[in-house]
Amino acid sequence: MAVAVVHSRALSGVDAPRVTVEVHLAGGLPAVHLVGLPETEVREARDRVRAALQNAQFEFPARRITVNLAPADLPKESGRFDLPIALGILAATGQIPAPALAQYEFAGELALTGELRAIRGALAMVLSARRDGRAFVLPAASAAEASLVRDAIVHPAASLLEVCAHLTGRAPLPVLAPRPPNDSIAGPDLIDVRGQAQAKRALEVAAAGSHSILKVGTRDPSTGSPDAARPDTLRDPAPDTGGTFAIGRRPMGLYKFATKTRDGNRRKTARKRDGDKGSPS
Repeated sequence: MAVAVVHSRALSGVDAPRVTVEVHLAGGLPAVHLVGLPETEVREARDRVRAALQNAQFEFPARRITVNLAPADLPKESGRFDLPIALGILAATGQIPAPALAQYEFAGELALTGELRAIRGALAMVLSARRDGRAFVLPAASAAEASLVRDAIVHPAASLLEVCAHLTGRAPLPVLAPRPPNDSIAGPDLIDVRGQAQAKRALEVAAAGSHSILKVGTRDPSTGSPDAARPDTLRDPAPDTGGTFAIGRRPMGLYKFATKTRDGNRRKTARKRDGDKGSPS
């Protein structure tokens, strides 16, 4: 076929809007044109994709290739579109079956050897794909972040060849096992907090109904409030809290991030109380 359609995701704040990657082959001088408001790293995908396909022993067509990233008014950034662009070219040239692409969404940066490199924002993209009822194929290096999403079908892959083997039915990709919920992780329990009946009751109601909590007051260890409101005693804050942090440039584990935030706020509060204007350590 001369036109192939592949589904992917962009990042817009903490959201991951859907992006349709359309690849069209036409006659004329060999060239690759990317349209749809791509930024510099996306425009550079033409060279990464060409080298990855050739090193994976696929045929790169000597034709005029137009790649449209829709919607056109949404900025596209990062190398996450390398994989869907490469699959679109393969499907348009008949090297992989095009109908198999409809049930998946793809994201991943390609190395020149065809290996898949980690991307940021995997958690937000998998959350959105789950709502739309599609499975998600992404680099194996981003699998740990995506495992925070429950009831999502995620296929981690290490290379372009593994993805193509999955789409042709030769070697199916494994399904990523979800990370165990927070209540299975050993740690403090509300039963260990003495007194504070009203506070514990409020936490139980919030956890049961997946509600938010606003805690007001001083951080006095004798009241039990710091332990009672710890994130790891509530029910799975990973998709919301982790999704916000996952779009950053330096991903970090959710619970490590929560602990560092609490410690950092305590240090800043102490400095303000003591009149220290120095920079935080």
